[in-house]
Amino acid sequence: MIVSKSLRWTEACAGLLLGGLLLITSAQARAESPVLDTLQMHGFLSQALVITDRNDFFGPSSSGLGSLKFTEIGANASIRPHQDVLIAAQVLSRRAGGDGSDAEPVLDYGIIDYQMLSNQRRTLGIQVGRFKNPFGFYNQTRDVAFTRPSILLPQSIYFDRTRSLALSADGALVYAEERLSKGTVRAYAGVGDTQAGDDLRRTLRLDAVRGDLKSKTSAIAQVRYEHDGGRFVAALTTASANARFESGTPGLGNGDFFFEPWVFSLQYNEELWSLTGEFALRKSGLEGFNDPRFNFDVTGESWYVQYTRRFHDDWQWLVRYDSLTSNRDDRSGKAFEASGAGPAHSQFADDITLGLQWNVNPRVLLAAEYHYVDGTGWLPIQDNPDPSETSRRWNMLLFQLSLRF
Repeated sequence: MIVSKSLRWTEACAGLLLGGLLLITSAQARAESPVLDTLQMHGFLSQALVITDRNDFFGPSSSGLGSLKFTEIGANASIRPHQDVLIAAQVLSRRAGGDGSDAEPVLDYGIIDYQMLSNQRRTLGIQVGRFKNPFGFYNQTRDVAFTRPSILLPQSIYFDRTRSLALSADGALVYAEERLSKGTVRAYAGVGDTQAGDDLRRTLRLDAVRGDLKSKTSAIAQVRYEHDGGRFVAALTTASANARFESGTPGLGNGDFFFEPWVFSLQYNEELWSLTGEFALRKSGLEGFNDPRFNFDVTGESWYVQYTRRFHDDWQWLVRYDSLTSNRDDRSGKAFEASGAGPAHSQFADDITLGLQWNVNPRVLLAAEYHYVDGTGWLPIQDNPDPSETSRRWNMLLFQLSLRF
């Protein structure tokens, strides 16, 4: 495994944050200060069974009795050494198919949060460390099953196969909140290094090429408005995520990756139901390689519409239509297939989802869902290394048990 500068920074950040929590806890315990009362520790565990009739998702799901290689385990802690300062960190172990090497515990987020202004009208603060990207509605809480409307988030917006890119960044995030008479406006702006993990390298088909994929300075911003206590919510997100591939192959040269999405998010909430929709334009590409086969520049399109209905206090069902187009200039993928790059169906995916959740109690959640998918645009590369062997139309069942404490 290649150890990047980002990883060393993360290890240092994790050590600093966790060490700081321990020192503060120890000092306050000796002083019998009420600050110790602000210490909070929580954890969660989720285990899923994935069954598909064709193609594989998160392990060998199309063979035998399915795959149990979708596991999420996390633990977090936070403390307030001062009324304006919060120190918080979470460690996450997540296995999602593959050989299980991605299940190694990593720092999911670790921040020092300072609020320089906080009153009844407005809030202004900054987070320094590894912060969760404010991307769409669900990215900042996507790791905890209890905060997701379904076992899988809409894959056209919240890719699991390139999850590391959107998840978090190492740097600083400034946030502001203005409370109006009828609603609340929130704004976020962050700058830092993205997490260009092995999943991104596989998706770019650079895993077989000698070299290093390294994060570069990136930026993200979001404006969000919540009206009438959250009855209506709207958000606009934009980002510029960058990475550089330093090649070890003679003659290939180095290349730069860019990802520039715009995401429009809308949600309407009533007491027993919610209607949610998000639309994204995603410009992405590789440039600078001497071999033109590695370079590309495309604009993709993603959108979904989702209806959730709550009943019997602890139950919720969901129906969703989710659509992904990798290249707006080649929606069917026929030009992609004609070039010899792969099957046409690898360039799109239309997913109809039906889901059901039961909150057995505040600490236990059971969920099940069914997907009918036309296309393989978001299939994990690690589970399906040869796109020519995948099937265009396929079905998937998921069952999940989630615990929290």
